[in-house]
Amino acid sequence: MSHIETFPFDKDSSDKIKEYHFGQNWPVVYVLQNSNEAYVGQTINVFNRSRQHLENSERRKLDTIHVISDEEFNVSAALDVESWLIQYLAADGQFVLQNGNGGLKNHNYYDKEKYKTKFELTWESMRSRGLAKQSLVDLRNSDLFKYSPYKSLNEEQYNVVKSIAFDIKTSETSTCVVQGKPGTGKTIVASFLAKYLKEHPDTKHLNIALVVPMTSLRKTLQSVFRRIKGLGAGSVIGPSEVTRGSFDVVLVDEAHRLQRRKGIMGYGAFDKINSFLGLDQNGTQLDWIMKSSKHQIFFYDPNQTVKPADIRPADFSALHAKTYSISKQMRIGAGEPFVDFIDAVFDGRSIPQSTFPNYDLRVFDDVGEMVQLVKEKNQIHGLSRVVAGYAWPWHTGRDNPTQDYDIDIDGIKLIWNSQAQDWVNSLNAINEVGCIHTVQGYDLNYVGVIIGPELQYDFALKKFCVDKNKYFDINGRKGISDPLELERYVINIYKTLLTRGMMGVYIYVCNPELRRYLDSVIGRVPKREQVAPSQIYSPYAISTVLVPVLGTAPCGNPFVAEENTEEMISVDSSKIRKGYQYFVIRAEGDSMNLAGIQDGDLLLCRQQLKADTGDRVVALLGGESVTVKVYDKEDGRRVLRPKSTNRNHQTITPDEGDSVQGVVQEVVEMIESDEQ
Repeated sequence: MSHIETFPFDKDSSDKIKEYHFGQNWPVVYVLQNSNEAYVGQTINVFNRSRQHLENSERRKLDTIHVISDEEFNVSAALDVESWLIQYLAADGQFVLQNGNGGLKNHNYYDKEKYKTKFELTWESMRSRGLAKQSLVDLRNSDLFKYSPYKSLNEEQYNVVKSIAFDIKTSETSTCVVQGKPGTGKTIVASFLAKYLKEHPDTKHLNIALVVPMTSLRKTLQSVFRRIKGLGAGSVIGPSEVTRGSFDVVLVDEAHRLQRRKGIMGYGAFDKINSFLGLDQNGTQLDWIMKSSKHQIFFYDPNQTVKPADIRPADFSALHAKTYSISKQMRIGAGEPFVDFIDAVFDGRSIPQSTFPNYDLRVFDDVGEMVQLVKEKNQIHGLSRVVAGYAWPWHTGRDNPTQDYDIDIDGIKLIWNSQAQDWVNSLNAINEVGCIHTVQGYDLNYVGVIIGPELQYDFALKKFCVDKNKYFDINGRKGISDPLELERYVINIYKTLLTRGMMGVYIYVCNPELRRYLDSVIGRVPKREQVAPSQIYSPYAISTVLVPVLGTAPCGNPFVAEENTEEMISVDSSKIRKGYQYFVIRAEGDSMNLAGIQDGDLLLCRQQLKADTGDRVVALLGGESVTVKVYDKEDGRRVLRPKSTNRNHQTITPDEGDSVQGVVQEVVEMIESDEQ
């Protein structure tokens, strides 16, 4: 097992490190730290390496060294543990790292999975010592981890970075385009390259900016860069800000969303910048960047242009830029075959593969069932969202809303995203539906995609078609006379939405003919049990906590709740969120069998007195009766709604004094524990 040994970091204590069992001639990982900063390294002689660090003025600011050792460590394992520590400590925020990122590269070696498990235990040990705050699960869902310039690159990505950096060092000007499909890590490479250039001796003096056209993603990346030494939030800017100075290097993420003068807001401001740069009205944001910088790196996917304002592929072709391609899938658990599958479906090509082991792909007949499952996945894994094409007008979120919902599908009423910036991470996002402009560029664990009635399929012509009257993105259709152009944008929207999910994607199709087409080419995917999460759980890594079983909650016929605990059962501690008290009850009856709760299931519940629409709640009625139902709203009043194949169950309207006692997080199985 891995072990952490701590020493003072000064010359007087070096002999203690020398005498330590792993102090010389053994691969170890170490963390140097003071109250604010830290440095992570690996070596085969920590005694010599620590003495070298004492000669470095930056390292001398640090006062403690933690040596992480293991009898089973080899150099490859130590390199990986070092890389993982850098990535997670940077995201955790406990320390500002002194590390560069030039050597962070993924590689494979024997028994790598075992060392991932050992790292999970090491991280928990670091948390107990106050060296880290957040759990690995929480960090993996955080933007600070996903978009960190400390992410380790695969060989393909790393070679692109090295080649681009060489061109910048050796040429006065250069233009290159990095092409990649969704999930290939374009944003990660852009973030990594910005940090790499700012710390390399040959380029650190250059004026470098990361340009992000989309406001939402820009704000997210600003929050990431704000906490990175040598960068800062000011390094991430919008396209118009490029024109306010002269830049040596401009990296443009999501470059397909740069704008031209068509269907935009603010024609006057656009024209003013064109005039300032000596361009006519045909000038584009691509032209602005070319005129305002010496080196340009565009991260680009031609299949993610989604409206007339977006730069056309021909404009990028006209650059005659040096082009790189990255193809290895970094987001989607099903890998590159899944992206090829989505492309083939919407391009009308033969389907190469339609089943993906260990990836949760489902097509739903009931949109409410899909929304509920996304909420369940969000409770378990976090970062699960429902998204849709722009096929419904916006009623909510206005000063004078005309109604309290935007989308109505078979009586299921939903609302659009209530904020544009960083919606994915907003508090109420799980109860809303995101549009393309709020999720493009983001990773999600699970995504539920509603394909709206604007996209249809003509079986006679064997082609897709778009009903312009059912497409409500005004700027997305303004000025389009060619129906094929609109069709291309709408299809690109759905390709983009369907490739957000790392662990699974759920689909509901509004148009009956399109649904029939997708059934014919995909086949109705059978429902399957929950897919194991991507993080590793092993007999070494699983820890449990005891949770009280309070009694049986009838899903149909209320009964008097037990005041005393019946027993204690062990639950995987990874399911327990900080700050909540938990209890377990046993379901009875069939009134919630369409909400994933069957008769006899053990329900893990978070104790809380408030709930959101759509939550499965444990409600106390009349001060003594307990029931599990879906928390909903009807005619302005809160109701408790059954979700069942049995139509005899009725909606309950709570009386004064009735209350929510908890929210059902998930169905659990009892874990055998020696503590019982």
